[in-house]
Amino acid sequence: MSETQMNDSTFSRLFIIMILAMTILTITIMVLASLASSGVNAKLDERYEQESTQSIAQRIAPVGTFSAETVAAPVAVAAVPLTGEEVYVSCGACHDSGTLGAPIVSAAGAADWNTRLAQGLDTLYNHAINGINNMPAKGGNASLSDDEIKAAVDYMLERAK
Repeated sequence: MSETQMNDSTFSRLFIIMILAMTILTITIMVLASLASSGVNAKLDERYEQESTQSIAQRIAPVGTFSAETVAAPVAVAAVPLTGEEVYVSCGACHDSGTLGAPIVSAAGAADWNTRLAQGLDTLYNHAINGINNMPAKGGNASLSDDEIKAAVDYMLERAK
C-alpha cells in the first residue's frame, strides 16, 4: 500500500471518528437541555394553574365600548397627482446609473433617449407604462397613474437634453 493511500485511509478513519464524537456530544447536550428545562416548565404550569378564572376574565375584559353613533363619516380626500420630478425619485435608482440598460437621465444619456424617442413619444409612454425588457410596468410601482408615468417620462426627457 502506498503512503498516499495510507494517509487517505487514516484521514477517513479520523474523520468518521470525529463525526461520531460530535453526534454523540450533540445528543448529550440535547438530552441535558431537555432535562434542565423540564423543571422550569413544571414551575410555570403550576403558576398558571393557580390563577383563577375570575382573574383571567378581569385581565381580558374590554376596556371600553364602541358605539357606531359616535363615529364620524369618513372624509374623502382627493389624491393629488405626483409631479414628474416626484415620480422620478423612484426611477432614479436605475436611470441615474444606467442599471440594466436604462437610459441615463443626463446630457451624457441624450443619445440613448433620442434613439428611444425616434420610435415616437406614444411608444415611449407605452413602454414606461407597460414595461419593456428589464423595466417592469410603471417602474415597479403599480400605484402610479398613467398620467404620473407620462409626467415622469417628460421630466426625464427634459433632463436628458
